[in-house]
Amino acid sequence: EVQLQASGGGLVQAGGSLRLSCAFSGSISDYYHIGWFRQAPGQGREGVSVISKHDPTKYADSVKGRFTISKDNAKNTVYLQMNDLKSEDTAVYYCGTRKGRVILSARLSAAQYEFWGQGTQVTVSS
Repeated sequence: EVQLQASGGGLVQAGGSLRLSCAFSGSISDYYHIGWFRQAPGQGREGVSVISKHDPTKYADSVKGRFTISKDNAKNTVYLQMNDLKSEDTAVYYCGTRKGRVILSARLSAAQYEFWGQGTQVTVSS
């Protein structure tokens, strides 16, 4: 079973930037969708962005224009560059993945993902 290791979280002031990393124990080429999700206290896990083998990248409306997802196949790592951070971005961020393709409209649904990393805390102070 693949292991995912998320890192890069921290405390940042509003307007600042962070880059999250999700390192795979195996080849990321084996997985069709790789996504970033976040969960604030008392809330469900929300899809932030997903990168897929043959589908366009997808972003939640709340992060469009501020966050960028990318991957490095050679390093088996997926990144989430987060700019212009806001207090409402505060959450634990998780990376998740699945092998099979899902319909485009379901790509940001956490229920579709099979494997998860442990989460990394992002705190944005206003």
